Amino acid sequence: MKHRVFISYHHYNDQEFKDELIEMADKNGIFIDYSVHIGDISDDLTDEQIREIIRDDYLKDSSVTIVLVGAETKNRKHVDWEIYSSMHDGKINKKSGIIVINLPSTHCAYFTAAHKGEKENVFPENSQWCSIDSRAEYERRYPLMPDRIIGNLINKDAKISIISWNQLTPQKLKFMIDKAYEDRINCEYDLSHPLKRKNA
Repeated sequence: MKHRVFISYHHYNDQEFKDELIEMADKNGIFIDYSVHIGDISDDLTDEQIREIIRDDYLKDSSVTIVLVGAETKNRKHVDWEIYSSMHDGKINKKSGIIVINLPSTHCAYFTAAHKGEKENVFPENSQWCSIDSRAEYERRYPLMPDRIIGNLINKDAKISIISWNQLTPQKLKFMIDKAYEDRINCEYDLSHPLKRKNA
């Protein structure tokens, strides 16, 4: 089964990686790309209106969101809005599973396995694992990660996995998407962080 995936990323900086990801998916029959370019959305709208537009018009029918994190992704308001909308369990479109891929520009070697079987199937070369329970440690490990993702990494019920671009293979990507899809309904996301209103 190919899942419907929305890819959230910084268009100006990281388009080449989005294109490569789509090429990998197409060649290996991994997922159907449901991404669209989000146009201008007024900052004068309420948080709920912004969420409804993105979830119901742009993320419509997708069930997994992949966030490509580069050097400036955390500062982009549309990425924050897309993450928030992916986490929201709406009347029309339900919440999605979320996967994060750290791009080379982050220079990040850390990774996180949130789903059953990921340690063995996605990161078999790693023999030592530790549990993290502080925001400060997640911020140290992932300094370029969007704040909304950091806030949900602390919450073990959110189930967000992170992999580096250079670790990615078609088999690992498919396994992670399958797991994110399977666990999405039971994810308890923290939506308390206010929506980003402007690019930093």
